Amino acid sequence: MTIELSHLEAFLAVAETKSFSRAAERLHRTQPAISQVVRKLEDEVGEVLFDRALRDGSLTAAGELLRGYAQRLLALRQEAALALNELRAVDRGRLMLAANEYTCLYLLPVLDRFRKLHGKIGISVQRAFASRIPSELLARSAEIGVLSFSPEPEVFQSISVYRDRMAVVVKPGHPLTRRKRLGIADLGPLSFVAHNVDSPLRQRVTHTFAENRTPLNIGVELPSMEAVKRFVAQGNGVAIVPGLTVARELESGELVGIPVPELAIERELRLVLRRKAVVSYVGAAFLKVAEECARALGAPYLYVPSGGE
Repeated sequence: MTIELSHLEAFLAVAETKSFSRAAERLHRTQPAISQVVRKLEDEVGEVLFDRALRDGSLTAAGELLRGYAQRLLALRQEAALALNELRAVDRGRLMLAANEYTCLYLLPVLDRFRKLHGKIGISVQRAFASRIPSELLARSAEIGVLSFSPEPEVFQSISVYRDRMAVVVKPGHPLTRRKRLGIADLGPLSFVAHNVDSPLRQRVTHTFAENRTPLNIGVELPSMEAVKRFVAQGNGVAIVPGLTVARELESGELVGIPVPELAIERELRLVLRRKAVVSYVGAAFLKVAEECARALGAPYLYVPSGGE
């Protein structure tokens, strides 16, 4: 059984006005047209809805039953229309993002500005391994992901939003901080603290050590960047981490960065979306804020869509 909302609207108009002619006036239609719609509705539901013998618009038992459902359905239609209008005005909805522990740090100043502009929008940042984020986007459990690499260009579009450089960090007073010049070979005898996720970055660092014929001695592996930073700050070895993750500690002096030319590895963080996706109003508002942040904050923030200059 298929019931059109316009048929229910005509049915309710007759029930409320107690007259086919007054219902026609309300809906700016002719009386024969309203009568035809009501008869079609009766055919659709398989029941007589009005007691035509009484000629006063009285409803049958089936009509009374349908009236309650019709009122609820039309109220839902109005509610949906209002919700869509609010959504277009970015007054409600939910922003669904996916990031890992590292890339989430890029989001914080952008989300801070977004919340100030669109305080009624809910925000959900799902934590996921970088390798899983493309799958999350394809499964539509997130609309926008933050990655340090560009996934398949035929499936995804990306926007470069942050340029980060690797940092070699130690605790203040470490012997390396007194060296004027350092090379990767000077790191060979040292013990490193590392994040235990086998990421593309870790593979690149390992490859760089191998290229320079220098051993990489990882003495401790920890499950989070935060744990790595704290452990090194306590005087436990050296860490090679994304600069974004230690910006606060370097500024406060809790950690000290040491320049090693061979490890001056740069990466761009990207906002990634499905290429053929229709971006939601909330998603579009977030991208606009990300672009505004790039202009306001300057380097290392940027906003360069794939294929842009």
